[in-house]
Formats: sequence, C-alpha cells, structure tokens
Amino acid sequence: MGDRISAARENAGLSVKDLAQKLGVRVKTLTGWEGDEREPRANYLRTLSGVLGVSLIWLLTGEGHGVGGEDVGSDAAPGREVVLSEIRALKQSVAETARRLDRLERLMADA
Repeated sequence: MGDRISAARENAGLSVKDLAQKLGVRVKTLTGWEGDEREPRANYLRTLSGVLGVSLIWLLTGEGHGVGGEDVGSDAAPGREVVLSEIRALKQSVAETARRLDRLERLMADA
C-alpha cells in the first residue's frame, strides 16, 4: 500500500510534509505508511483517498480509480465499478454489524 500512497502523493504534487500537514499526522507517520512499516487507520485511509483524488479501493488493493487510470484527479467522479465495489463492501459491513448486534441482544436477553 505504501507505494500507492507515495505515487498518489507525487501525482497530486504534494511533498511528504505537505500531505502530513493536510492529514494532521507527523512526517514520520506518513513516511512509515509509504515505507510499508505501518498502515494507516481506516479514518486516515478515507481522508487520504479524498485528498489524493484516488479511490479507497485503489489504496487498499491497487484496483479501481487510482494514479494513471481513467479520470484521475480530485475533480473526477469515481467509475461505476469502483462505486459498486464500495457499495458491496459497505453492505457486507452492515450485514456483519447486524449479526453482531443480534448476537449481543440475545446475550442480553439470556442474562
């Protein structure tokens, strides 16, 4: 993932220091992400995708709307496949959350 963060940052014309300031993280943290020494938390991944003009899916997997792809840029709308992929991921997350909630409610009812 670090190489994608670095490539997207460079494509956006930002220095490491500039991007770190935009994200509100230390330069050391960002260089750790770019060097694959650590991974950003989910909230930073979402912010990175917005600031860098790439899809969250691309940051995570390298597939979809990213650097060098069609419509690359912060003003470009994500492609249909990227949006559908994110919708599927959200539906899976909601389904898992519903299962966990149901399990917890049953535990409380049995207590």
